[in-house]
Amino acid sequence: LAAAAATYEGTFTTQRVQHAALETHGGLAWLDDDGTLNVRSSTQVPFLTRRALSEIFALAPDKVRVFCERVGGGFGGKQEMFVEDILALAALKTKRPVKLEFTREEQFIATSTRHPMRVTVKAGADKDGKLTALQLDVLSNTGAYGNHAGPVLFHACGESIAVYNCPNKKVDAAAVYTNTVPAGAYRGYGLPQTTLAVEAAIDELALQLGIDPFEMRRRNIVRPGDPMLSPPGAEHSDVLYGSYGLDQCLDLVERAMAEATPTPELSDEWLTGDGIALTMIDTVPPDGHIADAAISLGADGGFTLTVGTAEFGNGTSTVHRQIAATILGTTVDRITLKQSDTSHGGHDTGAYGSTGTFVAGRATQAAAEALAETIKRVAADHWNVDPSECRLADDAVSSGARRLPFTDLIKAGGPPLTAQGNSQGTPRSVAFNVQGFRVAVNKYTGVVRILKSVQAADAGRVANPMQCRGQIEGGVAQSLGAALYEEIVIDETGRVINPRFRDYHLPSYADVPRTEVLFAETTDTIGPLGAKSMSESPYNPVSAALGNALRAATGIRFTATPFKPDRLFPLLQEKFGA
Repeated sequence: LAAAAATYEGTFTTQRVQHAALETHGGLAWLDDDGTLNVRSSTQVPFLTRRALSEIFALAPDKVRVFCERVGGGFGGKQEMFVEDILALAALKTKRPVKLEFTREEQFIATSTRHPMRVTVKAGADKDGKLTALQLDVLSNTGAYGNHAGPVLFHACGESIAVYNCPNKKVDAAAVYTNTVPAGAYRGYGLPQTTLAVEAAIDELALQLGIDPFEMRRRNIVRPGDPMLSPPGAEHSDVLYGSYGLDQCLDLVERAMAEATPTPELSDEWLTGDGIALTMIDTVPPDGHIADAAISLGADGGFTLTVGTAEFGNGTSTVHRQIAATILGTTVDRITLKQSDTSHGGHDTGAYGSTGTFVAGRATQAAAEALAETIKRVAADHWNVDPSECRLADDAVSSGARRLPFTDLIKAGGPPLTAQGNSQGTPRSVAFNVQGFRVAVNKYTGVVRILKSVQAADAGRVANPMQCRGQIEGGVAQSLGAALYEEIVIDETGRVINPRFRDYHLPSYADVPRTEVLFAETTDTIGPLGAKSMSESPYNPVSAALGNALRAATGIRFTATPFKPDRLFPLLQEKFGA
């Protein structure tokens, strides 16, 4: 830092945010005649929940069944067990079916939130804009019980500085208990909080050195072959690039922001400015994520695909069928999906950490490929040819001019054909996102209007473009809620004083701008059929890009979210008057 041509130091604070999923935590529990405990829950992690219930109540795993249907939103909150143990206890004691569903107020006071953090960043760069030092000091408020305290802290400090190539990095970080509502897993898993500070530092250095913000990032981002380390405690320290598209994302956003866009006429009370931010995300937790899948060909020529991962708006129920259909030469309507039920066998660590497509999808791919090879072998035996001469298409296996429909194949191959597949999440894949905003700020009231929103994503080969686009648009919308409006307020006793939507401002449809979504053209060598994760990462750069846009518009660096008018007003008044 002492040798740098430009330095910046700042302290940033982020607030508690509730997941606010449409469906609150809830479930049903009952006992079968054979004594099996059944729990139907709104959960992202049925297999982990079964393991926890087995341990708590000293039950054999095969005497506990946990399953979910389509979950009405999760965002990490339903990665934890808040009702299932109570349901199980009541069912075991009463021997009667039991239902428990949280009210919205209970959701606010008795589940978990995003970790509030205080982040101090110090950064230095030489005269050419190359980073010489990058330092973080992070204090994370994990509330009572310490839900996800360590992993969120590691994730927050890991990718936020790993995305930049800098010879000297230092992190001091602590997660602390407080007598408040617990903080736990939340979309982004710590990265939005630290990215706010790191991306502000990059912009401030660029401003001091007279370098364009896009160019400043190009000179410092990691490239394939650059060394990176996972968070402490990770068994697999090497983060692998199955593909790399961060440079494309920067180019796409820069071009899009430069294009002329119709904007409303603004009086001289309004100040306008552009801002950008980038993020990197490593898929899956450091210690790995395991998924199993099975697929079978039935007598009717259709397929049954069984996976453990849950559907909670992440789109896996569509993508898994797409993956299998692509490999097996059929259409998605011919594939029946069974998912998120521990009674189906196998294991799935859970739908979190952007693993639903990346990890569980690899298991589906492996199972489908194994079944495809079995189908080819049965057909090859039937025709007395080499299996390599066979191909699958249009619900049949063919070799030259010969064609055997799947319905006839079953007759030739004997009993229904079945194959298994599994995947472990390491090595870890890397995805990237770049967000750009153009904002207008009323210098006398602090009101913020978003004039333009662009996000470019490196998602590898996009399995379902419309669905992935929806994930990105939703991520931006949800993150704007945290950046501009949402805040759980705690009084001096530690009590939540706004535990209802009447007092907790979620963005409405009218509050959310249209976001232009752009995709880098990459194909990942690690992910299923070239895909990478893209469920939680669109959330991560939004607050940081908005903070940089506010800085460009007003010349003021606002350091605390949410960027509400009453928070902006004092500094605006100090600079511009009443």
